[in-house]
Amino acid sequence: MRPKQGQRFDMILICIALLAAFLNIFNIWHDQYANAYYTSAVTSMLQNWHNFFFASFDPAGYVTVDKPPVAFWIQTIFAYIFGVHGWSVILPQALAGVGSVLLMYRLVKPTFGRTAARLASLVMACTPIAVAVSRTNNIDSLLVFTLLLATWMLFRGVRDQKLSWVLGAFAMIGVGFNMKMLQAYMVVPAFCLFYLLAFKSGWKKKLAVLAAATVIMVGVSLSWAVVVDSIPQENRPYIGSSQRNSVLELALGYNGISRLTGMNREGMGPGAAPNQPQMRQDGNNMPNPPQIPQDGNNRPAGFGPDGHGRPGPMPGDGGPPGQGGRGMFGTGQAGPLRLFQTELSGQASWLLPFVAFACVGLLAGIGRRTPLTDKQNETLFWLAWLLPAMAFFSTAAFFHHYYLIMLAPPIAALAGAGWVELWNRYSNKEGWQMWLLPSGLLATTAFELYVLQPFQKQIGTGWSIGIGAAGVGLSLILFFAAKKQKLSSMAAMAGLLVLLAAPLYWATTPLLYGGNSMLPQAGPVQHGGPNQPDGQSQQGFSQRQHMGGGPNSGINTKLLAYLTRNNTGETYLFATTDSHTAAPYIIATGKAVMAMGGFSGSDPILTVDKLKKLVANKEVKYFLIPSSGFDGRGGRGNSEVLEWIRANSTEVPKEEWQANSAQSDPMGMRNDRTLYKINY
Repeated sequence: MRPKQGQRFDMILICIALLAAFLNIFNIWHDQYANAYYTSAVTSMLQNWHNFFFASFDPAGYVTVDKPPVAFWIQTIFAYIFGVHGWSVILPQALAGVGSVLLMYRLVKPTFGRTAARLASLVMACTPIAVAVSRTNNIDSLLVFTLLLATWMLFRGVRDQKLSWVLGAFAMIGVGFNMKMLQAYMVVPAFCLFYLLAFKSGWKKKLAVLAAATVIMVGVSLSWAVVVDSIPQENRPYIGSSQRNSVLELALGYNGISRLTGMNREGMGPGAAPNQPQMRQDGNNMPNPPQIPQDGNNRPAGFGPDGHGRPGPMPGDGGPPGQGGRGMFGTGQAGPLRLFQTELSGQASWLLPFVAFACVGLLAGIGRRTPLTDKQNETLFWLAWLLPAMAFFSTAAFFHHYYLIMLAPPIAALAGAGWVELWNRYSNKEGWQMWLLPSGLLATTAFELYVLQPFQKQIGTGWSIGIGAAGVGLSLILFFAAKKQKLSSMAAMAGLLVLLAAPLYWATTPLLYGGNSMLPQAGPVQHGGPNQPDGQSQQGFSQRQHMGGGPNSGINTKLLAYLTRNNTGETYLFATTDSHTAAPYIIATGKAVMAMGGFSGSDPILTVDKLKKLVANKEVKYFLIPSSGFDGRGGRGNSEVLEWIRANSTEVPKEEWQANSAQSDPMGMRNDRTLYKINY
């Protein structure tokens, strides 16, 4: 379908964008807190420029969140306009998801044509994990949109032979670094390769420009980190999830190499004390012990700021209990086939077999001593994005399902461009290459049946029968009716739509079952599967987490009333061990609540001497902490702090602040925390 003469817009693209908007935005207004860890930071950042610049978790500027601030600056702007709501902090990511769909069209069309661009946009819109994460305030959707903007700048720079656009593209990667640190660098190999292959210049000049671009990228990447680390520590918040109060350490360690090797942190890694959960969480994760204790905020202890909740591995384990050497957080067994395992395959891998066939057609003829064509250069670019990302996810010890959104753009581009290329080779009857299209369709149909098989009890056999019959039937038409151009043309287009049926259904599951704003993933309900809490489905569990509560979900209203009534000017409403307890109170009141050990309670922020000074200055009076021990997360330093609090405080009678079971929120009220009042 070609636009009519003078028609400005591609109506098919508009329909695809509307589909993406529906999938990304519909019903997000039911999400109360979204990822409470990050929503708490937005609440705090609205209060002053100091909190805004540092991305402070709490209004008093005690500790930052565990990511750089750029994405949260955008969320804060939206919250300033619309108010702090779950939907208002999700909206930037939802719009970024739609923007990525439109950018895919813009990136693919100049070289591969309108049909390929439409198909690439459609594949991007139907990628399940892209939809799931775009419906949360986790920042991966904004990161991908930023990297696609950088790709557009790179392609324009090479096409127009303008170095300024090339340098700007690498600078934009630096902006992405200031959203999620080293994850943004996954695309660097693709950018370097494409510039070196496609830019028309001498090798010496190209290498010099690439060196300059790298310097610019690194400079932009480290700009915020260098400024923050150069500020005296007493004049800024502690850098959350770092061990030495350093952004550079956070970037290279916890948000860098440790993602590949696993979280081997002091007090949290394999050397953790016996019977102590081996947990190191960020705003994007949550380990899970077989039995989930409750914290004072009515959530399972260890629930992450992303609300993540999964029992964590014990010392010496290679992963969560019962998984042997499998990766943490239900991400399957590390190895070359990891992305094809049930744990991950439904998130973004549906079309990978077809992409393999497509690349054979797109790169056919390469190496014949002729210059690379624009199609070949761009194919190599998308492959250089896809393959290193696949290698990382195949081997990494520490990532979550929603990180797989990084695979969505190259898969979409190669699937859209590849389908058109293989059809052209098929219709032109180019020898053995004409059989790539039906072979790719048949192989991908078989793979999709493999992905669907474990879900037969949940979704019925109709999906497998329908997709299998249609995929095989259309493949046979393409194999045996090549001379019937009209029939084979219809079969080819129908084949792609058949292959997108299951991914589209997977993409709708966050709408159908309720999503998880903290650990988003796509897929239908699975009962009693690995990592499913209490034999329930992860999706159903997620739904209860953020959609089951009333206006005070996560809040002990009796505790809040007591603390508010008895506050005599202290900076902090109360202090607690970690962010999970503190976040809902910060969002609900806008008042400072101290997460003494940062996100999970393990950050070495507070010492006894520092606490004594805070008490002497009458900055904090109440502490909601375990009545004994140190929560299994705090390490020796935090344990000493808790011991000092208990020794120098008076226990507040529970009947004065503890809600009864009828007053607790839907997640249940935990009773093993005690409210202490410091003895001045």
